[in-house]
Amino acid sequence: MAAPLPVFVRKTGEGHWLLRIWVQPGAKRTEVVGLHQENLKIRLQAPAVDNKANTALVNFVAALLGLKRSQVTLEAGHTSRGKTLRLHTDAEPVWPTVES
Repeated sequence: MAAPLPVFVRKTGEGHWLLRIWVQPGAKRTEVVGLHQENLKIRLQAPAVDNKANTALVNFVAALLGLKRSQVTLEAGHTSRGKTLRLHTDAEPVWPTVES
C-alpha cells in the first residue's frame, strides 16, 4: 500500500500531479519552509517582477523533485502568491517532507 499523498499534492491522472504552492518572493534564499494553509510554502530569492519569481519557482521545484524543467508547468496563479504547478511524470516524485 502506497503512503498517502501530502496535503499539497493531488494526482489528476496517469502521470499528472498538481502541487499547491504558496510563494514568498524576494527572500534571502530559495528554500522550502513548511506549509501555509495546506500549500507547500517556498521562499524565493527572485523578485516578483517580470515573471522572475515564476521562472525561479518552476526551476526550483523541478530540481527539488529531480524532474526536467519541461516536466513542470505553472497551471494557475501567475500573478498571485498562491500557485498551482502541474507535474508530468509517470513515476511518483519523492515529495519534500514538511512540518505543519
